[in-house]
Amino acid sequence: QVQLVESGGGLVQAGGSLRLSCAASGSIGSIDTMLWYRQVSGKQREYVASINSDGTTGYPDSVKGRFTISRDIAKNTMYLQMDSLKPEDTAVYYCNTIWEAMRDRWGQGTQVTVSS
Repeated sequence: QVQLVESGGGLVQAGGSLRLSCAASGSIGSIDTMLWYRQVSGKQREYVASINSDGTTGYPDSVKGRFTISRDIAKNTMYLQMDSLKPEDTAVYYCNTIWEAMRDRWGQGTQVTVSS
């Protein structure tokens, strides 16, 4: 079973950028769909980006045009490039597969804080 570890979070001013990484313990080449989610304390996790095995990406309107999801199969790593950050983007960010998310299995996440 593939294990995922998020990194790259930090404190940034509104309008700034961050690049999050999701390192996998095994190959991600055979995973159908991988996703990024975010969660504010007391709130349900929110979907922010997805990438399918064929390279197709998806984003909700809240981040479309500002966030970009990508993956490097050779490095077993997925990325989330976040530009034009807003204070409302502040949250703990998690990467996952759709299979693990359906079973409510999550890693530690990485904190992103955007100051105004």
